[in-house]
Amino acid sequence: MAGIDFFIRPATASSSSDWIRIANADMHVRMTRRLTRTVIRGGEGDDLHDEGSESSVYRVRGEISIDEYKKIVAIFRTGQPFIHDPFDERDVKVIFSVLEYDSQDESFMFEFIEDVI
Repeated sequence: MAGIDFFIRPATASSSSDWIRIANADMHVRMTRRLTRTVIRGGEGDDLHDEGSESSVYRVRGEISIDEYKKIVAIFRTGQPFIHDPFDERDVKVIFSVLEYDSQDESFMFEFIEDVI
């Protein structure tokens, strides 16, 4: 499958020109719902309760130059950035939880977490 354009901007951005575009990236999304499980002793069994909140983990892979890497590190170190979710076509405020970069082949892996209450 062909890669997609990935967009990220710092939390402090003030205009649309602050978005950084990374071409030909691969994105994986994992969404989970928060559940509470109550074990009833002597009753009929377990009771599952959907708390109505969800979390999404976005994992992005691709290649970037060392100059692009430096821009991304600055975002990593300053607050909660925004990414563009190409599947839901919306901007998402996230926690930048993991950043990996290999200068040998310029490959990267970023992991972002969105927590929706």
